[in-house]
Amino acid sequence: MVHRFSLLLLDLEEYFFEQHTAHHVVPNGSKKDKKVRGSFKVCSRSIIFDPEDFVEPILKIPLRDCTNIEFVERETNPFNEPRPAAVCVSCEQVIFIKEVNVIEAYRNERGSKKMTFQLEVQSKTEDVVQTLLQLHRASCLEKLGDQTAMIAANLQSRLARSSFDKNCFQSVAEKPHMECTVEMVTPLVSNPGHVCITDENLYFQPLNGYPEQVIQIKLQQVRRIYKRRHGLKPLGLEVFCTENDLCSDIYLKFYNTADRDEIYYYMATFLENHITEHTAESYMLQWQRGHISNYQYLLHLNNLADRSCNDLSQYPVFPWVIADYGSSQLDLTNAATFRDLSKPVGALNKERLDRLLARYSGMPEPRFIYGSHYSSPGYVLFYLVRVAPEHMLCLQNGRYDHPDRMFNCIAETWKNCLEGATDFKELIPEFYGSDSSFLENRLNLDLGRRQNGSLVGDVSLPPWASDASDFLEKHKAALESPFVSEHLHEWIDLVFGFKQRGSDAEAAHNVFHPLTYEGNIDCDSIEDTDQRIAMLTQILEFGQTPKQLFNSPHPQRITAKFQSTRRSSSITSPVGELSPASPCEDSSFEDLTDESRKLAWANMGSLKASSSCRMHKEAVTGIAVTRDGASLFSTSLDSTLKMFSKEMDFQRSMSFSNMPLSSCLVLADGKTVACSSWDNNVYFYSVPYGRRQDTLMGHDDAVSEMCWFENRLYTASWDSTVKVWQLDSNDSSVKRSRFDLLAELEHDDGVNTVGLNAAGTLLGSGCKDGTLTIWDTSSFEVFQQVQCHTGNIHHLAFSPDSRHILSVGSDSCMKMTDVQTGMVISAVKAEEEQRCFCWDGSSALCGGQSGDLILWDLLSNTVTTKIPAHSGAVTAMWMNELGNTVITGGEDRQMFFWKVQS
Repeated sequence: MVHRFSLLLLDLEEYFFEQHTAHHVVPNGSKKDKKVRGSFKVCSRSIIFDPEDFVEPILKIPLRDCTNIEFVERETNPFNEPRPAAVCVSCEQVIFIKEVNVIEAYRNERGSKKMTFQLEVQSKTEDVVQTLLQLHRASCLEKLGDQTAMIAANLQSRLARSSFDKNCFQSVAEKPHMECTVEMVTPLVSNPGHVCITDENLYFQPLNGYPEQVIQIKLQQVRRIYKRRHGLKPLGLEVFCTENDLCSDIYLKFYNTADRDEIYYYMATFLENHITEHTAESYMLQWQRGHISNYQYLLHLNNLADRSCNDLSQYPVFPWVIADYGSSQLDLTNAATFRDLSKPVGALNKERLDRLLARYSGMPEPRFIYGSHYSSPGYVLFYLVRVAPEHMLCLQNGRYDHPDRMFNCIAETWKNCLEGATDFKELIPEFYGSDSSFLENRLNLDLGRRQNGSLVGDVSLPPWASDASDFLEKHKAALESPFVSEHLHEWIDLVFGFKQRGSDAEAAHNVFHPLTYEGNIDCDSIEDTDQRIAMLTQILEFGQTPKQLFNSPHPQRITAKFQSTRRSSSITSPVGELSPASPCEDSSFEDLTDESRKLAWANMGSLKASSSCRMHKEAVTGIAVTRDGASLFSTSLDSTLKMFSKEMDFQRSMSFSNMPLSSCLVLADGKTVACSSWDNNVYFYSVPYGRRQDTLMGHDDAVSEMCWFENRLYTASWDSTVKVWQLDSNDSSVKRSRFDLLAELEHDDGVNTVGLNAAGTLLGSGCKDGTLTIWDTSSFEVFQQVQCHTGNIHHLAFSPDSRHILSVGSDSCMKMTDVQTGMVISAVKAEEEQRCFCWDGSSALCGGQSGDLILWDLLSNTVTTKIPAHSGAVTAMWMNELGNTVITGGEDRQMFFWKVQS
């Protein structure tokens, strides 16, 4: 059924309460009265009559313009025919809407009028008159705050007298969990009613029965739910039944936060399909690694920052990315084609910025550079007027904007954003979608005539676009281009990140009016109701800055241009993972290795133990393998180093002291094994000679772990240092070599683990106090330092591309830190401590406290496979270069040899 009536015909902040079938009685002189059948709608600030005949206009009578509202008893007309009882309204203004069923500017007719409406259900006439008189009194109150309070009281009274009709349940077996009063939010309007959630469905029943008696959403179909800030208060809940759609299935505003939260948590725990761990950091990781597009990432960030298509004051914001709207061809390989994403729109034009900064310097507190925002209801409808004309008419009291101020030309709009004194607007998601209707006047709207005589029709496109669809295709290509991918993080810093507020915002010339920032104004603390409402209205109409998602610089996307070098020939993993003896010049061989590694990780859940042994008397602490894979070494708390064949047949046992050994690794010559000990020393064991070759005494407390790269040895100790040693030996076959101390890296607490990136340029160290430090190995200066865990860091390792570092700790958390920015971009609390791991950047195979091997998908922070392994904690792990062989050691003194099943 086609509806002409829309909630958009109401004033802003107005409610539609009830409707009755009625006849508008139009006196016709000496002839019989003309009767127009339709719907008589009682609203909080107006009466609306919606005729069934579309030729007739919709009539809107503002209650504030009514001079008299009365109940007229049954009477006879001049022809002695009975007239039913009626509602008679005397007024000074009538608004005519959709005349001849055309969406156009409203026509206001002023002057004294008397209008009569006969309700088909006669018994309700007098009640309707009493309701209208009460609402009329509210509309005539002098103070806006008093008007709002009286209308709100009427609304709450109506909601209290009604409840959700459980006859609307889809099944008699449904079990209701909770019911409460809410408002369904759509752009510019709200519709009050009742929400009811059961074990199968979420229902919303409008108080007025519009647009339908009940709206139903199956819980099993829900994919995403978000808590929302609505009207600056934490009262909103938005539900999506799709993964990537721009618009939601329903947006509800609750009257108190407790009701909102109860339904949110009920849905979150009940739904199998609801992904609870989607945070800004998890989406960031997916975006960095190319698993989601720039468009999808921006959409997710907008969602997490409280931006919604149902709230025009917080509509999703997207950047201008193209700066060339004059060329006949769009060159996406030329940097000059693109806008500078490191600057806000207001700072792109230096001359304009200089003028703004001069004003800013002389401005009293609170100061701001830009007096208007980059996103507001007016800007959204500026772009969307051709597909949402009724929204524009609602926002602007029944009028379109002046034709010369409308969205007429993309090049002109961009030019005005660069040069206009108060125009700093960004774009909306529709510019990167597939529906071009917002650029075309398909509804044939009469939007006026410009000063140059031309009618406002379709939007004028750049020369490089053949039509609106072609424009969107090329615009989307620009958003996903390498240039934008490499610089989008800079724009995210401005809008969602650390440059949004404070001194960083000031340095980036990114300071907007204080009213636009979340938490700057507490409207509830304003005692005067009129002032409070006026302040809230100003904030909502002015536009709001998104919720801040990041407090430190956003990492850059990983693109081909910025891929790090491949692994070097040395052992770089703290658990002794080996690389090929020398870099391979054959790229086809490297590609084959990469594919083999990817295949192994894809099948990591199929790990099967092929052999095992128990030769140690206490927990295994370290595992290392020679380059050719012929020999395997392990250390233990029992203070011994043991050597096995590749079939895990026991061959030798060595003891260097009566203190536990903490780790081991094979040096680049393949003939020497280094063992760290709790007696503060590092011991070097010669495999060919079968004896201790050298001892390095360099720490004041236990040496916890080591790593090695190109004749440099890094030793971590509980004496709060990492020491860097240079091997000085002209003959690698000599029995004793001299180590020179290059650097001593100081920490605030004992260092428990260390690891190098693939290129050996960065060193990570993890302390007992949970601090993660990243060092530059060329200068030995701190590159990043993060308070990552709340307790001891058990193990850490860089990703193969050196972009991230993963760490696990005694707090049972597994955290991924971005190397470039020091931001913890992913954090998950596991069911138990993870003691050690190997990873490929997207997945991690962890050894748990209970003895299981646990395979994690780090993009979604979920466990994909659990493999029973040891009877105690897994304390050591080694993986070969191809990723198809794993060796683990545990507190149960056992070692397992695992193979990936193809």
